[in-house]
Amino acid sequence: MPYEKIAFIDSGTDRAKSALEKLSAIYGNYPVGEADVIVALGGDGFMLNTLEKYMDIDTPIYGLNRGSIGFLMNEFSQEDLIERLNQAEMTQIHPLEMTATNHNGKVYHSIAINEVSFLRQTFQAAKLRISIDGHVRLEELICDGILVATPAGSTAYNLSAQGPILPINSPLLALTPISAFRPRGWRGAILPCEAVIRIEVLEPDKRPVSAAAAHNSEIRNVVDVEVKETRSVSINMLFDKGHSLEERVLREQFRY
Repeated sequence: MPYEKIAFIDSGTDRAKSALEKLSAIYGNYPVGEADVIVALGGDGFMLNTLEKYMDIDTPIYGLNRGSIGFLMNEFSQEDLIERLNQAEMTQIHPLEMTATNHNGKVYHSIAINEVSFLRQTFQAAKLRISIDGHVRLEELICDGILVATPAGSTAYNLSAQGPILPINSPLLALTPISAFRPRGWRGAILPCEAVIRIEVLEPDKRPVSAAAAHNSEIRNVVDVEVKETRSVSINMLFDKGHSLEERVLREQFRY
């Protein structure tokens, strides 16, 4: 389907608002519900927020960088946008679903594009038990935290924590510890995307832990968390020809 009706949305910064005004004057600006494509103007954080906000509709999302790094964005230009959109390459990603229970028994549900992370709340290290598909795989992990990353998120916080970069189309998840103390040599695991990951907090009163799905509110004092990929949700992202997300992730594996 050709992309002709564009819905422009901006992050609210001066650069993004200025870009929206100029692009709207050239190409028009349709409501999201009537558009063929959504063009997000901002940085990576705004792109993640946009993906989460519109994940329930099939309209593809194309980012133009008006932020800083722009790993998830395309290079900004006002010229030939319709042509660029119609030549763009599509990448389909699937988010993570987190179900977390806190110390009062309250249950929270959150969705994350990049990763779900668990962090100690105090000076004392977290003590965690890890199960995969109902089987305990690590009886006790003492660490600052742990995260579960999608292929799309494997080059973000996961990489900073020395986790593996996953090819964008791989049916895999990365389970990566943050500053593991015991077992000191454990570097994490690469899991099939169908895996159901359960993380239990041991000694939660003495060693409280918070959980966060990317760009959603932090849940404090969690005691039990389940994370899995949800294949029922597909998010379509557009990248300029020759600069696909697959290519960007591949390039990251050869940086030094």
